[in-house]
Amino acid sequence: MEIDEIRLLVDTHPAWRLLRARNAPLVLAFLGRVFVEENAGALGQSVLAGSLEDFLHVANAGRPVEQQHTGAPTAYLDDWSGPDSGWLRRFYPAGVDEVHYDATPALEKAYGWVAALRVRASIGTESRLHTLVDLLRQMVHGAEVDPETRLAELRRRRDETEREIAEVQAGQLRVLDGAALRERYQFFSSTARELLADFREVEENFRTLDRGARERIATWDGAKGELLASLVGDRADIASSDQGRSFQAFYDFLLSEDRQDELSDLLARVQGLDAVEVEPRVRRVHHDWYDAAERTQATVRSLSEQLRRFLDDQVWVENRRVLDLVRRIETVALEVRGDPPSLGLDVDEPQLSVSLPLERPLYDVRPPSAVDSDLVGGEVDDLDTTALFDQTFVDTARLAEQVRTVVPPRSSALLHEILELYPLRDGVAELVGYLALSEADLHVELDEQREVTVTWHDADRGVRAVRMPEATVRRG
Repeated sequence: MEIDEIRLLVDTHPAWRLLRARNAPLVLAFLGRVFVEENAGALGQSVLAGSLEDFLHVANAGRPVEQQHTGAPTAYLDDWSGPDSGWLRRFYPAGVDEVHYDATPALEKAYGWVAALRVRASIGTESRLHTLVDLLRQMVHGAEVDPETRLAELRRRRDETEREIAEVQAGQLRVLDGAALRERYQFFSSTARELLADFREVEENFRTLDRGARERIATWDGAKGELLASLVGDRADIASSDQGRSFQAFYDFLLSEDRQDELSDLLARVQGLDAVEVEPRVRRVHHDWYDAAERTQATVRSLSEQLRRFLDDQVWVENRRVLDLVRRIETVALEVRGDPPSLGLDVDEPQLSVSLPLERPLYDVRPPSAVDSDLVGGEVDDLDTTALFDQTFVDTARLAEQVRTVVPPRSSALLHEILELYPLRDGVAELVGYLALSEADLHVELDEQREVTVTWHDADRGVRAVRMPEATVRRG
């Protein structure tokens, strides 16, 4: 890095400003515990101020008066979220009248740097070396286009696997000792924390794009098509970038039920090892990954909502313009009604059509018609009433219970993935029942930008299919 670049970071970066702050220990200790260690999302002012008040009470106990923190909790929060600090993001969520706070990537970086200064009991290098070698193998063999070379590598892996199987069958088990287990667990824990920090930075990048879109919509005075092309292009660039593709692949990985079960099983088995000192934060790190990824997805959805709202506003403005033109025409017509302009009338006809009176037919009286309203007696045919009973009833309680079985609390899943586990029995009626779920803890959102195909088996018509926007079922 050049000296000018470092000097610019010293003067402008919020993380560097935090490390130089007078109350840096208080900021890092409290906000680091809440937003980094506990991986909390956005919190309301009342909740965060209450936690800070309890923290200050414990921190001031036994300290001299001149070393105590005597400010009000809300004053501290306002100072930390101000433009001169930039360690908290202050905002109002949609539909909520209480201010909320969330940590910024600068706080995450500063806390990570300070946490790295602690003396570690042991520093493992062997597991990292294996990881680096595996990464090199993945890059080299993953980019190989020669089939013979790739087959040779696959045969080598097969021979190693068969040799290990033979050793296990012969009773020769190579088991990691306590030092190797602790070293690998330490590497896993640090990498898991870094991944959560990366999610917060990715969310900030998406939020910057969303804020830029709002600013352009608010100040745009040109053609609607040009702005839409720019906004859609930015959205496509984010989705097609390395960061966007990597995040989407990670999010799809977390949404896989098999992957979630595998992660939960592996973490539970690691926590049961006697040689490993389990960290509380790592116990549910895969849930923290999902929460962080969901917050990032919410930011991306906000950009799509901005596009939809902009289109709705433009349609309203155009309709209002049409109504103004109609009213102006009516006003002018009323003004000239009493004194029409002396203008000639042009008729787009070669000649005028003349209709003589004698050419019209004379009036012809028609004879009255006899109507007999009496019913003729006879046998009454039996009516087919089966159609009255062939009505489809969709049990929404059953649908809600199926959703709760698949979706854990405070998480979400795609509707077409739920239908793979519980196929439709009543066709479109049952699909509409899913979309109309009105339970207190269930909410269905539609993404108009993406479409999926839903299929089911009809006893009379065979396999049926319908295209619909991608639906996400959220459970509170």
